[in-house]
Amino acid sequence: MDTLTRSGLAEAIYAEVGLSRNESAALLEAVLERVSSVLETGESVKISGFGTFLIRQKGQRIGRNPKTGVEVPILPRRVLTFRPSQVLKARINGTTPANGGKE
Repeated sequence: MDTLTRSGLAEAIYAEVGLSRNESAALLEAVLERVSSVLETGESVKISGFGTFLIRQKGQRIGRNPKTGVEVPILPRRVLTFRPSQVLKARINGTTPANGGKE
């Protein structure tokens, strides 16, 4: 099982769009930087036909060290979640989306 990397994405942009390798890498970096900076502010990022990146606020809770059984407080934090679109789910499962491809 291979993993798609930054350089793999930049190479795909180079092959598909026809920009130079440097321009393709710069375009990818600009997109990733924009997505990251929007998520940093707590806003969601929705890419139609792909999915939505969301920031969730989790409250403080008590956890337990599985090795020792000692209770430990887990501090409040923000977590990044991804919710795939129906189109992406259908593609992964090789089916047609229930909503006709519209999200």
